[in-house]
Amino acid sequence: MWNPLLLPLLLFLAIITGQGDAALRPGFYSNTCPDAESTVTHVLKKAMLTDIRSAASVMRLQFHDCFVNGCDGSLLLDDTPTMLGEKGSLSNINSLRSYQVIDEIKEALERICPATVSCADIIIMAARDAVALSGGPDWEVRLGRLDSLTASQADSDAIMPSPRANASALIQLFARFNLSVKDLVALSGSHSIGKGRCFSIMHRLYNQSDDGKPDPAINPRFRRELYKLCPPYVDQNVTVNLDATPKVFDNQYFKDLVAGRGYLFSDETLHTFETTRRWVLKFSRNEGAFFKAFVTGMIKMGDIQSGRPGEVRSKCSVVNKPSRLVDLPFRPY
Repeated sequence: MWNPLLLPLLLFLAIITGQGDAALRPGFYSNTCPDAESTVTHVLKKAMLTDIRSAASVMRLQFHDCFVNGCDGSLLLDDTPTMLGEKGSLSNINSLRSYQVIDEIKEALERICPATVSCADIIIMAARDAVALSGGPDWEVRLGRLDSLTASQADSDAIMPSPRANASALIQLFARFNLSVKDLVALSGSHSIGKGRCFSIMHRLYNQSDDGKPDPAINPRFRRELYKLCPPYVDQNVTVNLDATPKVFDNQYFKDLVAGRGYLFSDETLHTFETTRRWVLKFSRNEGAFFKAFVTGMIKMGDIQSGRPGEVRSKCSVVNKPSRLVDLPFRPY
């Protein structure tokens, strides 16, 4: 005989053991939470009014989440006594920010649609909105991801690239996720908005070569500007604009690369490396082509999944507590 009191337990088990390779599709929440996407947009708009850098910071979260075991919100988990999360990894600590914006979006969604919208999907929606609200392209996102049950600082350290990575290394990394050279260059255009730390360029300015000279690819005038912004004694968390129009999502980033004004070595190497140069040149001349390629790359990256079990977290920084029903003795009927 069916016992209706078992339904919550079965639902919990279905969520906790469901495979992460969900069938992603547009409008996933159209019935269960029809205001999900508009709520994400509204909260992000408010955050940008307070801190315009929130857009760039939120957009970066998609890259750092999806490349490490798929787009599953693992990036958002805090450390626990038994787990070192990804927030403390080499590429994220003192670098990623605006986690609180995702938390605010989650809180707003929990008020209108409890236990419905995953944190992993929030990252994807917020990254899209960050671009659109900064003057870049808009697109329809595929949704339906589950949140991971764990995170791994070691995995993040092993996967995420350094600001010193060259184009060859970046091509190999992106290829692991079925992302092409064109995808790599277009997605690097995310640096069209936001700022970078002096920490990320000190080696390039003062010790790029064996004789201690700076990277010769840096435009001399731009190098003099950087010397003033990031002198040897500077607090290395001081930030510098990533391109000449850091609040507007446009193709200025690529124009700057062509002019030798790329901030990070991993950026400028896209122009100096033959395999990637053709796309840098194309996008510097054709903003529409850049926007189209960027959207394609973001959608492809958003489709990366791990196939691991997942859930819909109630709070993005911690996994859900097991239902008390799990501890109850099972009595067959």
